[in-house]
Amino acid sequence: MLDPAAVALELERSVSDALAARAYAQAATLALKGYGPSVYAYLRAVLRDEDLADESFSRFAEKLWRSIADFRGESSFATWSFRLAWYATKELKRELARKRERPASTGELSQLVLAVRESTASYLRTGARDRWAKLRESLDPEERSLLLLRIERRLPWKEVVAVMADEGTPAAEAALRKRFERLRVKLRQLFKEHGLRP
Repeated sequence: MLDPAAVALELERSVSDALAARAYAQAATLALKGYGPSVYAYLRAVLRDEDLADESFSRFAEKLWRSIADFRGESSFATWSFRLAWYATKELKRELARKRERPASTGELSQLVLAVRESTASYLRTGARDRWAKLRESLDPEERSLLLLRIERRLPWKEVVAVMADEGTPAAEAALRKRFERLRVKLRQLFKEHGLRP
């Protein structure tokens, strides 16, 4: 059985090697194939709407494809990917609030996005729902993102901050930790209301 940590390390190394060689299309392809399923699952859990998750994933993939040469290595590539996905989600939510839509992308990128979505979606549909699913629906997208990144993805706080910080203004780790504590209290109450054990 493959060690997930070893697989993740090898993926990071492969993407880094492609970036060092300035093989940006190769790096983007490796990243989308390697990190795409996790990012798509994250978006589906955060947005709780398949169509919104699909659109957000398409935007994430486009952002990754267009900005991969700008990756500075200040975090892991996985963290950077989740950050791009979070910004794609926030951008989509703002646009929906203003009732603007954007055309879908085409070509090689679209085919890659579709392949990742389809393979991930079938896994998500056939997997057993855990007790978190019902409770997550009552959370707002930012709370779901915080929960998924910190608890399910087990990202360190530094990486959670890197993902969820507003562009250009780094979020304080203390503020996110406080938000997380309030979320834990809220979840305890929800568990109690639904007769579940944390």
